[in-house]
Amino acid sequence: MAEEEKEEIKSFKDLGLCDELEEACDSLGWKTPTKIQVEAIPHALEVKDLIGLAQTGSGKTGAFALPILHALLECHGKQGYKSAPAFFALVLSPTRELAIQIVEQFEALGSGISLKCAVLVGGVDLIQQQIAIGKRPHIIVGTPGRLVDHLTNTKGFSLRMLKYLVLDEADRLLNEDFEKALDDILNVIPRDRHTYLFSATMTKKVKKLQRACLRNPVKIEAASKYSTVDTLKQQYRFIPAKYKDCYLVYILTEMSGCTCMVFTRTMYIYGFHSNM
Repeated sequence: MAEEEKEEIKSFKDLGLCDELEEACDSLGWKTPTKIQVEAIPHALEVKDLIGLAQTGSGKTGAFALPILHALLECHGKQGYKSAPAFFALVLSPTRELAIQIVEQFEALGSGISLKCAVLVGGVDLIQQQIAIGKRPHIIVGTPGRLVDHLTNTKGFSLRMLKYLVLDEADRLLNEDFEKALDDILNVIPRDRHTYLFSATMTKKVKKLQRACLRNPVKIEAASKYSTVDTLKQQYRFIPAKYKDCYLVYILTEMSGCTCMVFTRTMYIYGFHSNM
């Protein structure tokens, strides 16, 4: 997209999204698209595969959720999602916490248009998830291992009609913990699909997956390897490992009243309020 075209984009309607989604964005307080959304959405609406390099907090969930919902609504005209096929899109995430966040955004964007979603992650009762699958959701968001469990054991569950695949945080999905499950999933979904790959970094494994999964993708880089969003305020504390818990309590006490996010090696606890 030319620079002069980018400058003209001031709203989600300018990106070419349908009125229903523009209204949904407005209701969520999304007034102006982020950089990754400006770069990705027009290509996605042209039905192209995408590789998006973007950091946490850049709006990347909206960058893939909005075009998928637009395609789902466009396919079914005025009848909208009520007549739309089940299992239209699959989003794979490396952690259940991220999967839950993604499905919450899909549900928020589709709240006024009868969108049905299901989240398939570990640590949740299988029967409850099978009931959710039985309602034939349009969007499935899940972790690779639990998705394979359901593809193997849940009667009538198939992704043979899948139209969209999203690999979110693909750099983390490609570690050895997910390798077999990811291969199993790729072997049972249609080759004739649209694929969006989002990653914080472009590793050798991500490049390999790109060659295996995507067809003539458009590459969008809205972040450098170690960049963060402009609004993030950062401090660095160098402390002995054995005192880290103590320092965390101290920092949370000092930041009392603020919303905090704590990252660990494989997951994070998000959105809790520090009242210490």
